[in-house]
Amino acid sequence: MSKGAHVGRFIAVTGVAALALAACSGGGSGSGGESGGDVTLEFSQWWEPELPDGEFRALMDKFEEANPGIKVELLSGPYASTKEQVVAGAAAGTMSDVVGLDGAWVNDFSQQGAIADLSAVMKDAGYDDSQLASQVQVDGKTYMIPVVNFVYPMFTNDDLLGKAGVTAPPTNRTEFADAATKVTGLGGDVHGWVLPLSLEAPNGIQNDVMSWVWASGGSMLKDGKPALVDNPAVTSATDYIQGLWDDGVIAPGSFTMKEQDKVEEFTNGRVGMMIDSLAHVNTIREANPDLKFSISAIPAEDGYSGKRGIPYASWGIGIAENSEHKAEAFKLIEFLMSEETNSELSSIAHAFPGNTASVPDFVKDDELFSTAFDIYKSGYPANEFTGLPVAEQLMRDFGEQFQKALDGQQSMADALTAAQSAWDEEF
Repeated sequence: MSKGAHVGRFIAVTGVAALALAACSGGGSGSGGESGGDVTLEFSQWWEPELPDGEFRALMDKFEEANPGIKVELLSGPYASTKEQVVAGAAAGTMSDVVGLDGAWVNDFSQQGAIADLSAVMKDAGYDDSQLASQVQVDGKTYMIPVVNFVYPMFTNDDLLGKAGVTAPPTNRTEFADAATKVTGLGGDVHGWVLPLSLEAPNGIQNDVMSWVWASGGSMLKDGKPALVDNPAVTSATDYIQGLWDDGVIAPGSFTMKEQDKVEEFTNGRVGMMIDSLAHVNTIREANPDLKFSISAIPAEDGYSGKRGIPYASWGIGIAENSEHKAEAFKLIEFLMSEETNSELSSIAHAFPGNTASVPDFVKDDELFSTAFDIYKSGYPANEFTGLPVAEQLMRDFGEQFQKALDGQQSMADALTAAQSAWDEEF
């Protein structure tokens, strides 16, 4: 990733303040013409294997029916192998026409010139982008559109909170600290909150630490650049977590804990609260059908009344710069982002839509998902690591310093200064 590149902040278009998701790409040879003048679009992604059998192909069949002369060839595989494909395709200039993207890759691919400027493509198509819940930009240009989103609200164990005398999920930091203290006071191996800070898989910095900044409308960036020092939003959130740590209300093992470990602790009834992906609701239900739990917005600073940022992960989509059929490729994106199709796709993926007008079926039938959708609509998508250079390494750099502060090797102010220095080198 080229250093010194100016990186645009994640841009959220918040009509009704919905969210969006990111995807991955494969390595194809662009597109080839078929007999009769048909255009074949290669579409590399990891989505098809994660959806019910035949559902994604059925959507492509609908697209082909509505767009005679355009065929879609799905190149599908697991996330890891798709990532290998798209990285190789980016380097070789052989990306598929349409690519599923992870937001963490966008900066790198845009600097390589591997993915197309969608702002220009949308302008050429006369496309109204106000219907998009969000766009991922670098240097003010859109390179990825989140198609569907998996959001990260707060989960609370109703039984544990009830036993501790907490009658409702906390809404602000004071209430959260009080609830965490009371749940920890139940004794045994029970703790108030679970915080995964593994450096091997450092996304806990994104989902479990910076989420406290975004929940109160704060930012870790200024003009697209790191702003960890002399930033009241970051200082207050990290000092707050330090206080929870010092009070002993966080489950042990944080420094080596990964996301899946966090989910296991919650599922087994050992923690009262966690911040986690909505994608895990059904996993938790299947693993522990007797567990009663609720979903709520991540607590904000006391007195904060503005919109709350909510972390998310996305299936994103882009177009390869090497594609000879960018106009046709955008027709496919336009189809996937239309109100009807986006509603259908988000329904079968159990995710939230990238079109602000779309409503997935499952929110009507499931109280937890309905609550989560209300949280989603009333806030805004917040993941400032999306679109940044070497996003995972930035999380790791921060995590190393954050751990040292938590266990008393340095002050939190020194941790933020050291993390800022490491981040500046990557920019």
